[in-house]
Amino acid sequence: MSDRSSIKDSKRWVVKVGSALLTNDGEGLHRATIIKLAEQIAFLRDKGIEVVLVSSGSVAAGVSQLGMKARPTRVDELQAAAAVGQASLVRHYEEAFQPFNIQTAQVLLTHSDIANRERYLNARSTLLRLLELDVLTIVNENDTVATDEICFGDNDSLGSLVTNLVGADLMVILTDQNGLYTSDPRSNPDASLLNEVSAGDESLMAMATGGTTLGRGGMVTKLSAAQIASRSGASTLIANGRESRVLERLYQGEVLGTLLTASNRVPSKKQWMAGQMKIAGKVVIDDGAEKVLQQSGKSLLPVGVVSVDGDFMRGELISCVNKHGKEIARGLSSYSAEDARLIMGKASESIRELLPFAPDDELIHRDNLVLL
Repeated sequence: MSDRSSIKDSKRWVVKVGSALLTNDGEGLHRATIIKLAEQIAFLRDKGIEVVLVSSGSVAAGVSQLGMKARPTRVDELQAAAAVGQASLVRHYEEAFQPFNIQTAQVLLTHSDIANRERYLNARSTLLRLLELDVLTIVNENDTVATDEICFGDNDSLGSLVTNLVGADLMVILTDQNGLYTSDPRSNPDASLLNEVSAGDESLMAMATGGTTLGRGGMVTKLSAAQIASRSGASTLIANGRESRVLERLYQGEVLGTLLTASNRVPSKKQWMAGQMKIAGKVVIDDGAEKVLQQSGKSLLPVGVVSVDGDFMRGELISCVNKHGKEIARGLSSYSAEDARLIMGKASESIRELLPFAPDDELIHRDNLVLL
């Protein structure tokens, strides 16, 4: 999708909306904003577009309702705030969509649900069935039970994983910023908004980690989310949710925000592997193995492994990094960490001498490996 006018031809959107928009910068749920969002989603559905809504806001809403002076730092207090706020958030959405006769559903996920392949497939089946039933599904992080996510999560990554789950054509991230800039417009009057770029453009992440506007307000996570969504063939639009009727204008092809176009689609199993936020361990590979993986797309053999980190089990997802620490690929290990340490650096013919019941010659088979 390289032309804004073709956006209206997409059939399935994931719309992610952030807490700052829904809670009026943390002052409790902003009913008028939710109503306007519902109106725009109803417009898209009338145009034949299937929509899944990924919504933040439960913790911020709960903090306000409980009369807390600031967002707490203790996990149990954050989870309590999320429990209170989630009920209110869903009620507001349900009321906002009622005038359009749109049935809503709530799905709460954690990264653990996505990391387990079976639970991933179950979540996918549920979301797709809800789409078939013409139900507007509202997805949020399950902050009442999550730990790492509630402290460090942002829901941008969740939006990209949901995009992969349902096979969406487009992910729209509504934020309180206009999009991605070439540099910080507050300090550089020559900074310009990037209207359209490739999601795989490595220079964007370099700008983000360099402390420019891209790195503030969660733009790093938004770029990472766009890259994950890109692997399922979905483009990403980052736009200012405070723009009047922004979703309708994006549908019409108006140039708002930043469009990050998708790279080549990869098979669904490899989408799942590439999209995981957490991995069980990692292996450092030598220059020869890096070249074979990147240029030939072959399996990772133990002979190319320099070191093994972590305590993973056979079948768990691990990362492959080069000697400079750059992640090259990830995949499902055919061996536990203990066995991988035993056979690393060894030629294939030596493996069975060390492990008589070795399951495979490959540490990671090419069918279970995805390049990054």
